[in-house]
Amino acid sequence: MFELNEAKMPSSRDMSPKAVYPPEWDDVAEIRVFRATETEWSRLLSWRQDMRRRGWKLLRVDTSGTQIVAIFGRTRSELQDDK
Repeated sequence: MFELNEAKMPSSRDMSPKAVYPPEWDDVAEIRVFRATETEWSRLLSWRQDMRRRGWKLLRVDTSGTQIVAIFGRTRSELQDDK
């Protein structure tokens, strides 16, 4: 089983400027990308906790200009287990 973890993640420098995660992640997981300002991100604490309770893992947090880019993911097998 393919796991999404920080040890296997390429750095942002290794990907194209528009890509915020490796394209092969789409083959094994459902990915959600969220962009917010630093102020908005700090106000979303309860929302982020709720995402984790629902089984979504925070895979990466990075910056792009003035925005924070957060990537959440769940493997396809985890999604099927919920059905």
